[in-house]
Amino acid sequence: MYALPLQVVDSFLQQYHMGQVFLALFAVGLLGTLPLKSKVVTGLHIIAFGLLFILTPLSMMGNAFIWRFVGIALVFVGPMLVISSK
Repeated sequence: MYALPLQVVDSFLQQYHMGQVFLALFAVGLLGTLPLKSKVVTGLHIIAFGLLFILTPLSMMGNAFIWRFVGIALVFVGPMLVISSK
C-alpha cells in the first residue's frame, strides 16, 4: 500500500545527499518560523539544524566536510539569537 510513495521519495532522494536535503529543509523551516516573529523559536530552529548537521555521519553527507562547518556556524549563531531576544 505504501510501496509506491516510498519508491517515489527514494528515487527523488537518490539524486541528492543528506547535506543538500537538510539545507532545503532548514530553509523551508526557517521560512515557516518567520511569520511567528519569535527570535526564540527561530534560534531554537537554527540550533536544532546545527546539531543535525554536526551529528550526521559524513558518509551520508557526500563526504564533504563543509556541512560540519555549516553546523558549527549554526550552533554558534542560534544561541546568540536566543540570548539577544531576551
